[in-house]
Amino acid sequence: MSRTPDPALLGLAQGWCALSALHGRIEAHIERALQAAHGLSVREFSVLDVLSRQHNGEGGHLRMNEVAEAVVLSQSATTRLVNRLEDRGLLTRYLCLTDRRGIYTDVTEAGLALLAEARPTNDTALREALREASKREELAPLVTAVESLAPVS
Repeated sequence: MSRTPDPALLGLAQGWCALSALHGRIEAHIERALQAAHGLSVREFSVLDVLSRQHNGEGGHLRMNEVAEAVVLSQSATTRLVNRLEDRGLLTRYLCLTDRRGIYTDVTEAGLALLAEARPTNDTALREALREASKREELAPLVTAVESLAPVS
């Protein structure tokens, strides 16, 4: 039994493939830049970045499952990543004062310093990757869409 492919689903599949390709290209480019200049992976940078934006007060600190959601990793992968960053002195963990089952993670001064050093590298690599991707016909519309999400300054 031969079926004619649904054009709408075919279009969605092609769009998803293009989006996946754009993501892969950007992530690989940023990964190389961060590793070479700072010894950080994209995921490590992302965890430091997410945790650096915590604050004191209501809803100010993230639990490990919230960190996992923010950086799109499984809970176990996030725990291993946090362990590595803690071993490097970039993060510290402590028990929540109001709920002893809760464990919070904070970026240390060394982690904040490394994040500040790495941010320009990350930003430059992102711009480079987007510029290169925009030269590919199938990726150019996606690059335009990503760039349109940036706040106007």
